[in-house]
Amino acid sequence: MEPVTGTDAPRDPAPPSLDVRGLAYAYPDGHQALFGVDLTVGRGERVALLGPNGAGKTTLVLHLNGILTGGVGTVSVAGLPVAKANLAEIRRRVGIVFQDPDDQLFMPTVGEDVAFGPASGGLRGPALQERVRAALRQVGMEDFADRPPHHLSFGQRRRVAVATVLAMEPEILVLDEPSSNLDPASRRELADILRSLDVTVLMVTHDLPYALELCPRSVILGEGVIAADGRTQDLLSDDALMRTHRLELPFGFDPSSVTMGA
Repeated sequence: MEPVTGTDAPRDPAPPSLDVRGLAYAYPDGHQALFGVDLTVGRGERVALLGPNGAGKTTLVLHLNGILTGGVGTVSVAGLPVAKANLAEIRRRVGIVFQDPDDQLFMPTVGEDVAFGPASGGLRGPALQERVRAALRQVGMEDFADRPPHHLSFGQRRRVAVATVLAMEPEILVLDEPSSNLDPASRRELADILRSLDVTVLMVTHDLPYALELCPRSVILGEGVIAADGRTQDLLSDDALMRTHRLELPFGFDPSSVTMGA
């Protein structure tokens, strides 16, 4: 039989943005935080990572860009294994936005903060300037490039923190409690920005209505394992599941009344 060639040849599908297989991890003090996590996140998905404090969410996230290593199992980002030889590229591909933007912004101006990552990677001149402009444009902060970050509101600083990660053109945007300490207008503005991004999003949050609004899919981590993985609306409507994992919606909030983010 002749081999299939040209446009009729089958194409291998692109690898998922994130593929975690059998990830188990114990800290040096002996505390076992993860007990064999399997998680796949496809390109362009927005997924909420839910669970009570101590469930292992932070431990899992820190494995995605190699901050934590030495566990059992594998983690791959867009097909690239998270391993020592690949750490520079992995840390470009996995952008983490911290809960407190002041942990992320340290340069004299907004533009310098956004330029820091790409410049450290060797980008220079007009290409660097355009990368900064594009990242700030994505978060609606293009007119603030020359402003000191500490002169901005908290919500504006969080948007700049997102821009510092977008400037690296990541595969995955990991957000740690993105809605915390935001007023209602800033919360809505950030949600609109996140919906507009052409990037895979993994959102770690205790804000269940925000997860429902933005993430069609959610994963519940409990005691170091994936306890549930499915449509956000279905998981948040399961009273027994919610009680078991100490997850609580605001009083009177009805998950079925919300149009889920697409």
